[in-house]
Amino acid sequence: MFKGFYTATTGMLSQQRKTDMLTNNMANANTPGFKADQASLRAFPEMLLQQQQSSGVPVVERPGWTDKRYIGSLNTGVYIQETTPSFVQGALKDTGRKTDIAIIDNVAPVDDNGNKGTFFFTVRDANNESRYTRNGNFTVDGSGFLTTNEGLYVMDANNEPIQLQGTDFQISPQGLITENGRVVAQLNVAMTVNAGLMMKEGSGLYRTEDDNPLPSALGNPDGSFNLQQGMLERSNVDATQTMTELLSAYRAFEANQKIIQAYDRSMEKAANEIGRLR
Repeated sequence: MFKGFYTATTGMLSQQRKTDMLTNNMANANTPGFKADQASLRAFPEMLLQQQQSSGVPVVERPGWTDKRYIGSLNTGVYIQETTPSFVQGALKDTGRKTDIAIIDNVAPVDDNGNKGTFFFTVRDANNESRYTRNGNFTVDGSGFLTTNEGLYVMDANNEPIQLQGTDFQISPQGLITENGRVVAQLNVAMTVNAGLMMKEGSGLYRTEDDNPLPSALGNPDGSFNLQQGMLERSNVDATQTMTELLSAYRAFEANQKIIQAYDRSMEKAANEIGRLR
């Protein structure tokens, strides 16, 4: 009976974590460039149960042998193996702001195993390390540097911050930044051939598993992209689907909770009634 407690408990924990993930997706439904997380639930390895006992003939110095009787398999519950972001292209929103830039995936890169990649803006965090984002909601700070709303520098093709004279600039589909009739910088766009290996860090930032920088997509024949100035990529969260999955996760959590309550009542009956001395 205790095994039933553990199995139902793992179901509750998995659904609780899935609910947390879906709630975070819903909270970021209007965050530019946000990529919805997806959960992969997996069963713990099954155990094969068998009964084993020693037997022998009823004589002195009897020979003995071992009897084995297979009982069957036992599943020990489920767990969330991993959560991975979905890098499906979000819809584009026209903002009219020149500091807003959207990446459009024309031809996404693909690795040898058929895993699909994507493109990112390259930024520099407070520790001077490269991080990646799909959120092109940029601004120009007091020193003229192109930054994210969190103050992270947006990198050019030489991995240097981009300094401008103001917000009156133009960006070509391939990232050339023109100001006052001359090219002042080349916006760097990085790419990965397997988007599933990117690690979320919060605030719309990603990093690689090994912290090595991603290759530049500029002039790379393995993928094709366009940049659109004055537009933002919306979150790819489907609010209707997410709400449906939230309700399903809640119902599954509630069902496991009722199972535990039933086990608890059975244990109470066994302890207080069946085991009572008359």
